[in-house]
Amino acid sequence: MSKSRIDPNTSPLISAEQITLLRQVPLFIDLPLGELKYLAYTMNRLSLKPNAVIFREGEIGESFYIVINGNVNVIMGMDTPDEKLLATLGPGEYTGEMSLVIPGGKRSASIRTSSSSNLWVMTRDDFDELLHRQPHVAYALVKVMSSRLRNSDNKAFNDLREKNHQLQTAFDELKTAQAQIIEKEKLEKELQLAAEIQMSLLPRTLPVQAGVDFGGYMEPARRIGGDLYDVFKLDENRTGVLIGDVADKGIPSAIFMARTHALLTAESLRGGTPGDVLRSVNAYLTRLEEVDLFVTVTYGIFDVRSGVFSYARAGHELPVLVNSSGIVIDLPKKDSLPIGIFPQIPLDEQVITIPPGGTLLLFTDGMCDCRNPLGEEFGRQRILTNLTSLHGLSAGEVCAGLVKSLLDFRQDAPPDDDVTLVTLHRA
Repeated sequence: MSKSRIDPNTSPLISAEQITLLRQVPLFIDLPLGELKYLAYTMNRLSLKPNAVIFREGEIGESFYIVINGNVNVIMGMDTPDEKLLATLGPGEYTGEMSLVIPGGKRSASIRTSSSSNLWVMTRDDFDELLHRQPHVAYALVKVMSSRLRNSDNKAFNDLREKNHQLQTAFDELKTAQAQIIEKEKLEKELQLAAEIQMSLLPRTLPVQAGVDFGGYMEPARRIGGDLYDVFKLDENRTGVLIGDVADKGIPSAIFMARTHALLTAESLRGGTPGDVLRSVNAYLTRLEEVDLFVTVTYGIFDVRSGVFSYARAGHELPVLVNSSGIVIDLPKKDSLPIGIFPQIPLDEQVITIPPGGTLLLFTDGMCDCRNPLGEEFGRQRILTNLTSLHGLSAGEVCAGLVKSLLDFRQDAPPDDDVTLVTLHRA
């Protein structure tokens, strides 16, 4: 039966609900009831199952769709990893209206059903016929296009404003990151300078005296550490030997150690026994009461004429002495405390003789505490074993051998603490 022979006013197939749905479409809002019934009756219908594609993004548009029941999704980038759901349309909502007025225009999105759905379909020919019957629909179309353009302009403006906001935020973050980079570079330079200053406190060359030679090594766990050693001549026959370890790491420890080193060398050059030197420095440090830091120290004086090494130990590791045959000689010891804690502290003051061909080792606890990748400590026993195997060598060779054994044991594990050692070999 042709459309011209149909009287929609008498058709029982057109419900009031369908008329209400059509009136929701802006193009049809002012149409008379008879025209709405005619459209409801004559427009083609689609009955679709879920996930049915109505049209795809980029296709040429030829028809306008109105949802009677069910739901359809508006999708960008359909069937791609970047697929994005823009909207879901329900009964009375429509899509594709711009295809009625822009011949050859391409779809800007894809439409796919999300449930079983029924839709009216109006072709461009159907719309042309409607314009001939109801010319004022053209005004409604202009309103729709004006509204779409206005919404598009508003969206473009809001998008531009949001992009400007994002750009400003990114610029602010970039400035902050740049400032942080500059601050980090400044801190790196300061740390490097502090490390260079600390290394400058170490003896560049060790004293040369007939009948004795020395070796020394220090490796901080961080860029700068809290260990220090020094070997310096007191006169033609006596040499001062110093090793210390601040009970922490980093810049505060390095500063505290530098101060302690300056005090120890100054006091040692004034004369007195090693115990006198440590007591004087301790008195000065405890009077300051500026920081909660303390330092373990061993300071001794070696007399090349007699081979006597007199020393004072303040909470530091006990030295190790081996004779020319590589046999460990037990050293006497007393209780002692680090300097910088109490005004009056006990010191372990001893006088020993290093036999000809013997080697004395002073070290910090970072050597004992050094761990391998399995978490095993190097320990004092390994120090003794390695030291005895190196007997008869010069102090520098003994020092290098101990360091190699330590690094071989540690493998690629980072150091847990600063490692420092000083060796003295009597010819």
